[in-house]
Amino acid sequence: MEEPDPFFDDIPEDHVSGYVAIVGKPNVGKSTLMNALLGQKLSIVTRKPQTTRHRVIGIHSSPEHQVIFLDTPGIIEPRYGLHEAMMGQVKGAIRDADLLLFLHEATQEKPDTESLQQIGDTPAFLVLTKMDLVPNDQTLPLVESYTELRAFDEVVPTSAKKGQNLDTLVDLVVDALPEGPPFYPKEMISEHPERFFVAEIVREKVYQHYHQEIPYSVQVNIVTYEERGEGEKDYIDAEIVVMEDSHKGILIGEGGSALKRVGTAARKDIEAFVQSPVYLNLHVKVRTDWRDREQLLRSYGYRS
Repeated sequence: MEEPDPFFDDIPEDHVSGYVAIVGKPNVGKSTLMNALLGQKLSIVTRKPQTTRHRVIGIHSSPEHQVIFLDTPGIIEPRYGLHEAMMGQVKGAIRDADLLLFLHEATQEKPDTESLQQIGDTPAFLVLTKMDLVPNDQTLPLVESYTELRAFDEVVPTSAKKGQNLDTLVDLVVDALPEGPPFYPKEMISEHPERFFVAEIVREKVYQHYHQEIPYSVQVNIVTYEERGEGEKDYIDAEIVVMEDSHKGILIGEGGSALKRVGTAARKDIEAFVQSPVYLNLHVKVRTDWRDREQLLRSYGYRS
């Protein structure tokens, strides 16, 4: 006789659960919104477009519901293999979703028709972001333009920075999801391993410390992650991959000073995330045209 699974104990009959993909063009606030909805930083955030490269899962649970948010890369026209893989993540998230949150920055007055074409007929909310930057009535023509192009189940103006309408958005999402048991244990916040988030934190610090083309040619891989137990620092060895020798020199800096600054900033955030002291070793490797080399893309975790 099989023992009962405690995973499903005390689940109410009217429990709802489902996948909700957060989609839109780059820099409309997808990662910022998901982090705010979860009350925890999972997706890295920078001012640079195309920061998010993977479909990042964030799980929002209560006794009555479980919402699996899917933060996705910005919708773009692919120019090389990495872009193709990123758009594959977007299309997969749309395909898997019970509901879409289609984001549009409130300061932008024209509808994003290119992204709109990508989402098909999946049920969707139109979510206006950065509403703290504009008067509410200024967005009415924009909303009218969108509703002429496609039916949306809800239109929700939000500001992640100010916390505007975030609880309302969660309530509306929950109301739109089908009844069913949870997909994950209620205490889980994501299904990604710690090494995924550690690599993302390092990449975020590269984005924050360097400008122009360098961040877009950067990939971070965790080579070694050793948890060494109480009283010892966990050991993390990470490689930063770039496409040109000149980029390597800039990243390292004179006497390793630039790389040390990145490592110091990353280590602080990693320790806060894993709740443990760590020793972080960074080194830089050149891989010419890695963004267009299928074998490398697959080994780095990208699937088109």
